[in-house]
Amino acid sequence: MKSLLKTIDTFSFLDDLLEGYEASSGANFIDERRLPSVNSIKKILEDLLEILFPGFSGTRDVTSNNLIFVIGDLLSTVRSELTTQVTMAYKHKCDERTCSHTLCDDKSSSAVDTLLSQLPKLREILKIDVAAAYAGDPAASSEEEIVVCYPGLKALAIHRLSHELFKLEVPLIPRMMNEIAHTETGIDIHPGAEIAEGFFIDHGTGVVIGETTVIGKNVKIYQGVTLGALSFAKDERGDLVRGQKRHPTLGDDVTIYAHATILGDVVIDKGAVIGGNVWLKQGVEAHTVVTSEDRPVNFKRFK
Repeated sequence: MKSLLKTIDTFSFLDDLLEGYEASSGANFIDERRLPSVNSIKKILEDLLEILFPGFSGTRDVTSNNLIFVIGDLLSTVRSELTTQVTMAYKHKCDERTCSHTLCDDKSSSAVDTLLSQLPKLREILKIDVAAAYAGDPAASSEEEIVVCYPGLKALAIHRLSHELFKLEVPLIPRMMNEIAHTETGIDIHPGAEIAEGFFIDHGTGVVIGETTVIGKNVKIYQGVTLGALSFAKDERGDLVRGQKRHPTLGDDVTIYAHATILGDVVIDKGAVIGGNVWLKQGVEAHTVVTSEDRPVNFKRFK
């Protein structure tokens, strides 16, 4: 104890730090303000991916005979651990000094059970995504290779899970999930983005997909593509206006090549092709090729 006190005495700025903690409610998490654990969310995502693609991690010996037991155990574990994390998220968001948290507990159980009930549907959608990746990449030797090796598929699978929680208005955890995917794959998809089946991100590094983006069926994009927003509108107090559509909408069968940037609430209609390094803030008609040759942007219709 004496050694600790002596060490503390050497930090002349400690009192200033402590005063700063007391003055700030949003930049520290002390006493009851406990956040969900990033490490716990990572483990939960690993288990969810194992449920969606049994045996892909290689950490479990999954057979036809033991499949029901393996999946049952994973579901039970995920249900318990994710409910704990979602409860923390709800409690952090609400007013801890006036809330009994009973509602937080009930909402957490309901949200997690709803997510788990969607797993069969999500698996079917992801099977279509895997098939689209295999059909769209001649370098792929099998669909199994795509599941095990392709960062775009991993980022998309995590996004499809987080999007379900986002729709249920679960705080924090959807963003945490997608930031875990961002860190591991270099692909940044906001959990609010709506993405239909058959989506393929080839290579993937540097892809950014904003919150209000809507993506149709069988869309393919390459590395470095940004589906972003223009400068943000502000209200009369100077605060950002939230909750508005501000990102692109891509129709079915759109292809966007590497490092193209599309900004704002614009529509890239069915079957359009956007060339590499194109910068757009206007809509594109169906079955149009957009290329960047020298300085102008060139639009070419095709059938």
